[in-house]
Amino acid sequence: MNSLGPLPMRAVLVAVAAFLAWWLVRALARHLGGHADPSAPKRAGALFTDALLVGLLAARLGYVLRWWPEYAVAPWSILAIGDGGFLWWIGLPAALAFVGWRSAGQPRLRTPLLAGIAAGMLAWFALGATLALLQRSAPPLPDIAVVTLDGSPARLDASAGKPVVLNLWATWCPPCRREMPVFEDAVQAYPEVHFVLLNQGEDAATISNYLDREGLHLHAQVLLDLHSLAMPATNTRGLPTTLFFDADGHLVDTHMGELTRASLADTLRKRFGVRPATAPAPE
Repeated sequence: MNSLGPLPMRAVLVAVAAFLAWWLVRALARHLGGHADPSAPKRAGALFTDALLVGLLAARLGYVLRWWPEYAVAPWSILAIGDGGFLWWIGLPAALAFVGWRSAGQPRLRTPLLAGIAAGMLAWFALGATLALLQRSAPPLPDIAVVTLDGSPARLDASAGKPVVLNLWATWCPPCRREMPVFEDAVQAYPEVHFVLLNQGEDAATISNYLDREGLHLHAQVLLDLHSLAMPATNTRGLPTTLFFDADGHLVDTHMGELTRASLADTLRKRFGVRPATAPAPE
């Protein structure tokens, strides 16, 4: 599995599909009208780029509205587009409507644009299906020795029968610290999911002082990976990284970077079919 994880890989897939669509739009515009209008390929490519931006904006706004209660708790997270929060089934109609409006009366532009969008969507779905197949060969929940904050030995497989959300973090990592309140709320809202905050390479005193200073009630969820064994075991290259394992210990999703409440809730619904038992209180 790629060490960047599914979220960055999905961004790469979108970029690849968009580039293929843009290239096809220009090629078709050149073929259909390039002789009569040499500027057609350039204008078609520019219009496709505009439609892509409109579609992405609509897809993001749709996602924010879909998960507004989670975003309302921390409005700044609306800008955190790294959470992967886009709804294609809203973005696509918006892009098509924009193309229809801007290409009115210009069939030599409309045909390449619609064909390019269709090809881009097909490429995106095909690449996404390939990524899903690769996901099935991902490493399982690592069975490594860890310790609790009080020094007792523990193992990551202790919660068999429950989905596991494994967060690799450290107190020196700013995005790790910013997402801690998200996990504090999630522990209460999703009792059917086991959350493990696996600290990488720090001692118990440092971690306990940090939790106490920030008023975080996460001591029971924190385990210590003193030698950072989980990172190579899961092909993780950066912190924070959150890994989602099903009840059988199979990796089903990965998020590299800071999690927002909306992205966590969305992933838990998609991967485990769970919804919050309680709503987080506004800050």
